[in-house]
Amino acid sequence: MLLHSLGKYILLMRLSFKKPEKFTVYWKEVMHEMVSVGIGSLGIIAIISVFIGAAVTIQTAFQLINPLIPKSVVGSIARDSTILEFSPTISALVLAGRVGSSMASQIGTMRVTEQIDALEIMGVNSPGFLISPKIIAGTLMIPLLVIVSVLLGFTGGLIACSLSNEVSASDFLTGLSDGFNPVIVTVCLTKAAVFGFIITSICSFQGFYTSGGALEVGQSATRGVVYSCVMILFFDLVISRIFL
Repeated sequence: MLLHSLGKYILLMRLSFKKPEKFTVYWKEVMHEMVSVGIGSLGIIAIISVFIGAAVTIQTAFQLINPLIPKSVVGSIARDSTILEFSPTISALVLAGRVGSSMASQIGTMRVTEQIDALEIMGVNSPGFLISPKIIAGTLMIPLLVIVSVLLGFTGGLIACSLSNEVSASDFLTGLSDGFNPVIVTVCLTKAAVFGFIITSICSFQGFYTSGGALEVGQSATRGVVYSCVMILFFDLVISRIFL
């Protein structure tokens, strides 16, 4: 069963990236999906990033209250934790629920209402028209959302320092630049791009092979989100092991 689903997934991805019949139509779809994924998710990403950055800073400061440890270490630890793990992974898990379920429901509804069958009768490559713009948009926009998440996480940490007495804002800013290793940015953006592909492709796959009615559409969306979250955590471990 697992190999059968994997084979269907690979064949669907192959069909999704065949040469488009009309490039301008696909380009409009890609732009539409980029706005939906990027601009539409900006609010929730901003909220969770600020609060996570503040929480990480407060908890790190609480664990490192020691006169022998410089206060700037709090900024360094919060920086690395935010860039390597919290911003890409938690943002991807949130986007799997917000973006992935929407994509699975949209494509699943088109399947059960026979709109996909109508596209195929007209000679349109339905996987390419419906799925490839979503994958391209997710792979491009989720790294940008993660960059915004990192910056807002630092802002949240700075706000937390300003409102507390454990670490000063100047010490926190010093820690952000001390001992910076550029490889963590590479790991962060690699994770974000891979997670974007995982979310969009798995949820689109679940929606495309929906059968039945409205109940099955909801079940497909749920499966897409669950499988995406599991694969996000798995590839989070794999990428961390490869690069670090």
